Amino acid sequence: MYMELVRHALDFVLHLDAHLAEIIRDYGGWTYAILFAIIFAETGLVVTPFLPGDSLLFATGALAATGPLNVWFVIVLLTAAAIIGDSVNYSIGARLGPQVFDGRSRFFKREHLERTNQFYEKYGGKTIIIARFVPIVRTFAPFVAGIGAMNYAKFITYNVVGAVMWVWGITIAGYFFGNIPVVQDNFGLVVIAIIVISVLPGVFELVKSRRLAAKLQDQKRT
Repeated sequence: MYMELVRHALDFVLHLDAHLAEIIRDYGGWTYAILFAIIFAETGLVVTPFLPGDSLLFATGALAATGPLNVWFVIVLLTAAAIIGDSVNYSIGARLGPQVFDGRSRFFKREHLERTNQFYEKYGGKTIIIARFVPIVRTFAPFVAGIGAMNYAKFITYNVVGAVMWVWGITIAGYFFGNIPVVQDNFGLVVIAIIVISVLPGVFELVKSRRLAAKLQDQKRT
């Protein structure tokens, strides 16, 4: 059952352009609400970091270029979804606190929290902006900001700036480049490339932090 869900999830992500076209065909104007819900959930709920974010924005921009979607309306709508999502996530973090990461839940993984904390240690409040472009960290950053009681005025400023840069940048990239024949013919590979590029900063930081920790441990032993 679990493997079947994973298979369907991978199929959806790797063929996002085809699935999104099907959604538009089947649901028409309700597609906007579906897109809003996905972006809101991916940024606003710590239990759904697996939802497509970057690739969905790119595919949405590519389809908007062919006519089914109004590109400017969808950009404004999804920017609002990203801002509201982060704000809700911040509020949940502020209310629940770190007790949800007690290791007993399969959804609230301690390593996700620690990975996000590493970003905060290096970048401070700017993590809210940088995290927009890093899957998983994107979902947990506002939650951790709420736990740490970041000043809300500061948080909402970073939230808005990050949402605009993320949604506008990737959607417009999809609008202008998503329908180039070579991109269309290899859309699955493009999606993988987007995911890999998005994950790389987090991987680099994780490797760097582990090397530093190992170095400090060696120094303590000597």
